[in-house]
Amino acid sequence: MKQIVVISGKGGTGKTVVSGALASVVKEKVMADCDVDAANLHLLLNPKILEEGIYTGSKKAEVNPELCTGCGICLDVCRFDAIERPEEGTIRIDEISCEGCAICSYVCPVGAISMKDNISGRWFVSSTDYGPFVHARLGVGEENSGKLVSEVRKKAKEIAEKNNLPYVIIDGPPGIGCPVIASLSGVDLALIVTEPTVSGIHDMERVIQVAKHFGIKAACVLNKFDLNIHKAAEAENWCRTNSIPVVARIPFSEDVVKAVARGEPLNEAREPAISAEIKKMWQKIQEILESK
Repeated sequence: MKQIVVISGKGGTGKTVVSGALASVVKEKVMADCDVDAANLHLLLNPKILEEGIYTGSKKAEVNPELCTGCGICLDVCRFDAIERPEEGTIRIDEISCEGCAICSYVCPVGAISMKDNISGRWFVSSTDYGPFVHARLGVGEENSGKLVSEVRKKAKEIAEKNNLPYVIIDGPPGIGCPVIASLSGVDLALIVTEPTVSGIHDMERVIQVAKHFGIKAACVLNKFDLNIHKAAEAENWCRTNSIPVVARIPFSEDVVKAVARGEPLNEAREPAISAEIKKMWQKIQEILESK
């Protein structure tokens, strides 16, 4: 089984569109959306949820009003202003502001504050016209998204192994932070989607360096390359100098925009040139995976 993660270094490059295209082209695979902070691959795959569960990524403070004496010690030590005393003798914790540091539970002289599991999000296993799909949704203002990414990847791998599917294709998060590292860990190929802009090239370079740090082989997709031919050539030259294969050069097309608006993957945009480029991209990806 091979795992491919589609990442970008920044948002807005077309990463999810490329992931959706792979969902349509690759016949035997499990799709996973690991951009749990702002998941959107489901908009293209139109999943039907088969299974779901809660994700508890952190703990939050809870007050037992029967034990609380209202001394206010916890109020003085909370650096996140998550503890309030709206009435004399009453302590209340704002769950949204609470960061789960637990200092209030340590200093409470009567043990009235305890740390409880906090439901940080939900994960889903779904069926689509393109095969199994694992995705998740992180709650508003919640953290530990890297752990939720690992949970999504774990379930996707289990489904692939159970059904003898040869590929897991991961739509990763933007940037180079913890969720990206959780998406990269242990994959066979990082497919970097970039655009011909200053920020697109800069962030492509950063995320490729992250992949190299973890020993992950990388390849590049130039999306909307014809919007700035000069910058596209600059990106290709950088990739060539750093031995990063460019597996696709996808032109900008309003038909792609319309296909996304209809909730259809890229190669269903009814534009033969783009469909052919996507198919060639997958052939090159297979060659890279087989060469490992």
